[in-house]
Amino acid sequence: MTRLDIFSDPVCPWCLIGKLELDRALESRPDHPFEIIWHPFRLNPQMPREGIDRLDYLKSKPGAADAARAVAERAAAMGLELKLPARQPDTTDAHRLMHWAGLEGAQTRVMSGLLHAYWQEGRDIGDKAELSRIAAAAGMDETMTTRLLDSDADRDEVISREMHARQRGINAVPMYIIADTHAVSGAQPANLWQNVIDELTQGAPRPDQH
Repeated sequence: MTRLDIFSDPVCPWCLIGKLELDRALESRPDHPFEIIWHPFRLNPQMPREGIDRLDYLKSKPGAADAARAVAERAAAMGLELKLPARQPDTTDAHRLMHWAGLEGAQTRVMSGLLHAYWQEGRDIGDKAELSRIAAAAGMDETMTTRLLDSDADRDEVISREMHARQRGINAVPMYIIADTHAVSGAQPANLWQNVIDELTQGAPRPDQH
């Protein structure tokens, strides 16, 4: 197996696009060698726990409106309709959930749930009840997740891991580290990942590659 470390935040629009592109590549290469491990990175580490109004957030970020339009166009080209919540959430608890999901081998299912809930259903992923429901849908224990979310369990761990990533020079997401050696940044197209997988597996060119 080849380790693929992904630094991501579920409220990051390019993390959504990047995961969709990666998913397409993985579906086309079911024998891919990747062991995927997700890592916390909050786009807005100073976000209040209750979040803020989304329009106020966009106004506070230069270029955010243009970026939102670009993402909407890219999503539409992929057949995805976006529906966002009214509030921009704090994702610290979402990353705590991802940390626990890692202990249960459920990280990718949970990240998929977080992205779908936020970007396509307009749900508040800063809300603990919503996070518990996402955990349950991914096969985790809803009661235990609720109990953990009601505490400060692993909050320091998540923040420490994010600080470590920043110290390593990661300052934007998505960021992918292949085999702890090669860094790939941004929402890359599926064909890039297909080429990476093919190189890693060192197989003959696929029939669909001409």
